Amino acid sequence: MSSSRIGFRFLHASRRPQPNTQQFRQTISQRWQATDATTVPTQSAFQRFYNSPVGPKTVHFWAPVMKWGVVLAGVADFARPAEKLSLQQNVALTCTGLIWTRWCLIIKPRNILLASVNFLLGCVGIVQVTRVLMYQQSLKGKPTSDLVVDNAKDVKNTIVDGAKDGAAKAKALVQ
Repeated sequence: MSSSRIGFRFLHASRRPQPNTQQFRQTISQRWQATDATTVPTQSAFQRFYNSPVGPKTVHFWAPVMKWGVVLAGVADFARPAEKLSLQQNVALTCTGLIWTRWCLIIKPRNILLASVNFLLGCVGIVQVTRVLMYQQSLKGKPTSDLVVDNAKDVKNTIVDGAKDGAAKAKALVQ
């Protein structure tokens, strides 16, 4: 019997207007109301760009602008002979460009300008790596796939040797 009385009381309490409820509802609804267009002047396209999270007031704008220098230097290297290009450096540029392209689309604020710079850096790196490998193929008379495997083995050996040296130094320090 008491459970029905509690339900009955709850029903009556919910139907009774509370003095502060109306005022509370007004403040919440006012908080989410859009502002009147006449009170706030609209911003021009330049002002929206200037005040945006990736606008010129932030590093999200200036980092891609400066990184264009790296892309342009890579494009300028198209004129250099392939024998003067570094395979390791261009592989590093390719990996940097491709990895950071994906990362720029994940981070907040999403930076399309930086993603485009990194994508083009990866493209420039791919072109340069292809030029170097084709040049090395012409010198050795080997297929390009064999050169890629050989270079991958060299990189692997360098990493393994560095890890072994680091482990030996750490072991010596512990003892």
